[in-house]
Amino acid sequence: MEAIYVISRIVHIGTAIVVVGGSVFLRCVLLPAVKSMSPAEHDQLRARVLGIWKKFVHGGIALFLLSGGINYAKVIVEHSHKGDGLYHGLLGTKILLALAVFFIASALVGRSAKFQGMRQNTGKWLGVCILLAAIIVSISGFLKVRGTGFSPSPQETASLTTGAVPDGAK
Repeated sequence: MEAIYVISRIVHIGTAIVVVGGSVFLRCVLLPAVKSMSPAEHDQLRARVLGIWKKFVHGGIALFLLSGGINYAKVIVEHSHKGDGLYHGLLGTKILLALAVFFIASALVGRSAKFQGMRQNTGKWLGVCILLAAIIVSISGFLKVRGTGFSPSPQETASLTTGAVPDGAK
């Protein structure tokens, strides 16, 4: 199981690097560069870029959900944050923010007429995605550095790793 957890963590972080980095590139490099193009050239380039980028967005969402689920399953199996309200509150916030990013990113690469207004303001919505991603990464970094938030006694440590209930705790 250790190998699965390591691979899952690498996939999760690697996906974040690619998708968030790609979003920053689109917002800060590509969008300003295309402003001088004619509308026809701009539309042609946009169609080509989005045709490729949507594969990264959709694949990234799938990888985030899969690897995030595995990473959280590890926390549950190991009981490493049992009773840690701050951890679960921040993790819940991180998940909700990620769902918002998934929605916005999907709307920006999609074709639904309902979200055409968002696509017409791509710069604004990419900026929102990047800001939310920065908050998610900040929460993740804090939770990783913070650790479990409590120091279990030797008996609790033994029960968490073996599943045994310490004497007097039944």
